[in-house]
Amino acid sequence: MLVVVSAEDQAKIAQMLKKNELIDLHFGLGLAVRYAFGLHDTESQLRLSCGTEHPDDASQIIIQALWKKVKESNF
Repeated sequence: MLVVVSAEDQAKIAQMLKKNELIDLHFGLGLAVRYAFGLHDTESQLRLSCGTEHPDDASQIIIQALWKKVKESNF
């Protein structure tokens, strides 16, 4: 995932101090994640591995993981 998110966007995500700010990414990055990873597919193993049936919830879980990862790096 970090490969497809630009360094500039990673820095913006890292600057988000609270997890509840990530909802602002729902229609941009969230939409891109849902389509890029096929989360709308009823057989999506990635979505199911997120522990949810809903693509929106799965994309939010993936974005939260990305947020944690970029916060650990030195942005």
